[in-house]
Amino acid sequence: MLMADLLDVAEVERVAALGGLDVRTQSELGQFFTPAAAAQLIASMPRLPEAGTLRVLDPGAGSGVLAAALVSRALSERPGLSIEIVAVERDPAVLPNLRATLSACEHVGSGRVHAEAVEADFILDSVGLGASLSLDGQFDLVIENPPYGKLAASSAHRTAMRAAGVDAPNLYAAFLSLSIAALRAGGQVVAITPRSFFNGPYFGAFRAHLLDSIALDRVHVFDSRSTVFADTGVLQENVVFAGTRGATPGVVELSVSRDHTDDISSRAVAYEEVVFPNDPNRFIRLATNADDTAVADLVLSQPCSLTDLGVQVSTGRVVDFRSRHALSAVEQPDALPLVYPGNLRDGSVLWPREIRKPQWFQPSDDKDRGMLLPEGWYAVVKRFSAKEERRRIVASVWSPVDNPGEVAFENHLNVFHVGGRGLDEDLAKGIAVWLNSSVIDKFFRTFSGHTQVNATDLRALRFPTAVALRELGRNVVASQVEVDSLVMELIAA
Repeated sequence: MLMADLLDVAEVERVAALGGLDVRTQSELGQFFTPAAAAQLIASMPRLPEAGTLRVLDPGAGSGVLAAALVSRALSERPGLSIEIVAVERDPAVLPNLRATLSACEHVGSGRVHAEAVEADFILDSVGLGASLSLDGQFDLVIENPPYGKLAASSAHRTAMRAAGVDAPNLYAAFLSLSIAALRAGGQVVAITPRSFFNGPYFGAFRAHLLDSIALDRVHVFDSRSTVFADTGVLQENVVFAGTRGATPGVVELSVSRDHTDDISSRAVAYEEVVFPNDPNRFIRLATNADDTAVADLVLSQPCSLTDLGVQVSTGRVVDFRSRHALSAVEQPDALPLVYPGNLRDGSVLWPREIRKPQWFQPSDDKDRGMLLPEGWYAVVKRFSAKEERRRIVASVWSPVDNPGEVAFENHLNVFHVGGRGLDEDLAKGIAVWLNSSVIDKFFRTFSGHTQVNATDLRALRFPTAVALRELGRNVVASQVEVDSLVMELIAA
């Protein structure tokens, strides 16, 4: 077999393994196998020594395509380098494909490659009571496409991770935590994962653990959410990142392509531009071009946080499926407005509106009444948006002039308020104009890695002074051009 044929063999085994997966098992195990072209990109990222032996771990190895891509590169670029691979896989149905790929790696390597397939649950067999794997501190490189899927708080896997000192809310977070532990000091991890852990409170503890353990060397982002894992039906914003255990943070290479086959553009930035030193949330930010950096500088130069403004932001209090008894599609005696994301239009809240959602909330007890906010002006923001949408942050203003009295906001909205009460009119409108600007949209996209717009994300933004926001809010705006013109004029002042 020629070295050029190795990835062809690996791709054949990947397709065969993918075709043999049970749909229910695939979902349970979070199996999304790496296409050969993506595997080549991932395998291109680690630093390879000129000679010696490289110890490699591939956890959740699937059909072994990542190992094959790494071997193919190493044999071509490093004639003095030998490779030892430990590939861990839980699914016995996939093991024949994995072993076939690893056998091809050894054959092509002609004595320079030694590969072992280990059938094990990487999480439970690493840290559980019956742990059989002993991998800590043994590897020079971990290369992986870890499984994707949430871990329930009561699950055995999450319990085992907590016992090991890491709260990992997702399979891939658990795999990454254990992968870092498997590295020797100075060892590298290279992984393709969802971008969702880059921001937000859900992954906060994991993100802190990761950044305390490794220094990021490179982050590659894909513009397309649909093409990297096209044959597995994944719609997910993915990144490939590389990091070094115990290294001092320095320069990070940021790169971008539409998918795993397109041309790549990249730039080197200081680590402090990726993880801000004074950011308590430790968001990972990707300013992949000079325009992104310029926008970040503009936003971060603003003098105020929400705390400085005396303003809070919270999710809407009404979770509709838990309050069905209080919801109504037609007006009832004592019913009050219920606002959904579908009510937000062109900077205002249009209520009532035909959106196939109940528009009235009729409280029947103190618990229901606790979901209401008093009459007032509120800036409200949709909690969910996709990167393909024209704007990630969509803000509007609730007016008590049009709708006097108490109001209920549904849980898919973020609501700006002062101590649970309304803002003054100009401040509410000014906050909405600021958030609807293209500057804020571009800034938000540098750190938002999922479809949610969390209250935590909004608290992380910077704002002009209250005086400047109120002045902004006194303007009547009818278009995005006018919004952007006013905001840029304010920033430039």
